[in-house]
Amino acid sequence: MTDPFENLLPDTRRALHHRIATAQAQGRAPSLVGAVVRDGRTVWTGGRGAVAGREPDGDTQYRTGSITKTFTAVLVLRLRDEGLLDLADPLDKHLPATGAGEVTIAQLLAHTGGLAAETPGPWWERTPGELRRALPDVLGEEPFRHPPGRVHHYSNPGYTLLGSLVEQLRGEPWETVLRREVLEPLGMDRTTTRHQAPYADGWAVHPWADVLLPEPAQDLGLMEPAGQLWSTAADLGRWGAFLTAGDERVLAPETLAEMRTPAAAPGSDSWDAGYGLGLQLVRRDGRTLAGHTGSLPGFLATLWTSAEDRLAAVVMANVTAGPAVAAVAAELVRIVAEREPVVPAPWKPLPEADPELLALTGPWYWGPTPYTLRLAAGRSLELTPLGGAGRASRFRAEKDGTWTGLDGYHAGETLRAVRSDDGSVSHLDLGSFVFTRQPYDPAAPVPGGVDPQGWRPLP
Repeated sequence: MTDPFENLLPDTRRALHHRIATAQAQGRAPSLVGAVVRDGRTVWTGGRGAVAGREPDGDTQYRTGSITKTFTAVLVLRLRDEGLLDLADPLDKHLPATGAGEVTIAQLLAHTGGLAAETPGPWWERTPGELRRALPDVLGEEPFRHPPGRVHHYSNPGYTLLGSLVEQLRGEPWETVLRREVLEPLGMDRTTTRHQAPYADGWAVHPWADVLLPEPAQDLGLMEPAGQLWSTAADLGRWGAFLTAGDERVLAPETLAEMRTPAAAPGSDSWDAGYGLGLQLVRRDGRTLAGHTGSLPGFLATLWTSAEDRLAAVVMANVTAGPAVAAVAAELVRIVAEREPVVPAPWKPLPEADPELLALTGPWYWGPTPYTLRLAAGRSLELTPLGGAGRASRFRAEKDGTWTGLDGYHAGETLRAVRSDDGSVSHLDLGSFVFTRQPYDPAAPVPGGVDPQGWRPLP
C-alpha cells in the first residue's frame, strides 16, 4: 500500500528551500547544500550557489570535518559490542605507550579524558599530515589539560587515539576498516578520504568585501579519524538514517541509543548542549537532536537527527566562516517536524501472548507508589508510574528469563520476576527494589519488613 505521506508537501519544500537560500545569501557562502531524511529516505535536497559553474546537488562532495568523529565512534562501539574491549578499559590495555594510557575509551569518546583540544606545533588543519608521523607528534610532551574524567573538554587528538585503537585491534588501516564495516554496508560510496568529482573547493570569504581566498585541502595523516572525510548530502542522509534507526549490519538500535545518552551528565534537566559517545547533543525547539558539527578551512557541515521525529537534516557549505549551518540544519528538522508531524504506525495486536508474561502485567507497587507493567513486542516490558511522576523505563527480554532496562533511571538494571515455592510470582526485583501486587504487601520480602499492624489512621 502506498504511503500517502511519503513525499513532503509543496509548502514544506518551499520553506526548506527558502531557509537554505537565506543561509547561503546572508552567510555569503560560495555554495550550500541541504537535505532532509524522513523514515530512512531522503525526501528533500536543495542547493544554492555554484560549484564548477553549476548549482550543487545531493551528489556534490564537501569536506565534513568533525562529522568524521561519528564514524570513528561507531567503529569503536562495534569493537565493544563484539567483546574486544570494554568502554571502561584504560587505553593502555589495548594501545600501550601513548603517554595517555590512563584515559578510558569511554572518556575519549565523550571528550572527558582531559586531553588538549589541538595538537602541538603548527595549525594541524592547514598543514600536511606528514608533520605528525607518530602519536607523540599528535599528543606532545604534555597531552593533558585537565584530570581525566573531570570535565568535558573537546579533544581532536583524542579521536586520533581512537582511530589508532581501531587499527591496533583490527590490524588494518582506519580507512580500510571504515570502508568495509560501515560505508559499504550502508551504500555510502560517495564518502571518501580524498575528494572525488564532483566536489566543492574550499574558500574563505573576506570579512569586509565579497572576494574569495582559496583554502588548502590537506591530508590529515594520523588526524584522519578526527576530521578527514569528504561526503555528499545524499550519503550523509544515509548516515543520518542509520544514526536515527540503526542497522544490524553495522550497529544495533540499542547501541545507538547509548551513543545518544549524555556521557557527561548535565547538572539539571535544563541543559541545552551535551555530548554522548561520539555524538553531539543539543536541545532546540523542544526536541533533542543528536549528530555532529564539522569544520575545516574552507568548509562547514552539520548533521542533526531527531529519533523522536524520525528525521535527519544535513547542511554543508564550502566556506571557512559565514552561514550558521548548525542552526540551519536544526531549523530544517523543525520545519518538517512542525508542518508534517510523525504519523503513528497503526496499532496491531501482538502475534502471540505467553500466559506467564500476561500474568505479570497490570498494577505493581513500589512501596505505596503505583506502577503499571505492560507487555510489548518481543517479550519486552514497559514500566510506567500511574500518577505520571516517577521512573518509567522500557526493558529488553534476555535469554535467561530476566529483562534489562533500556532507558531512564533503570537503564542497564536487571528486572526479575521472583517466584514463591508454589511457582507463583511473589514480587518483582528491579536492581534491589521490590515491587509487590499490593502496597507494602506483607506476604512479600519487602526490605526492612512491613509493620504487622498494617495500615491505620493517624493516631
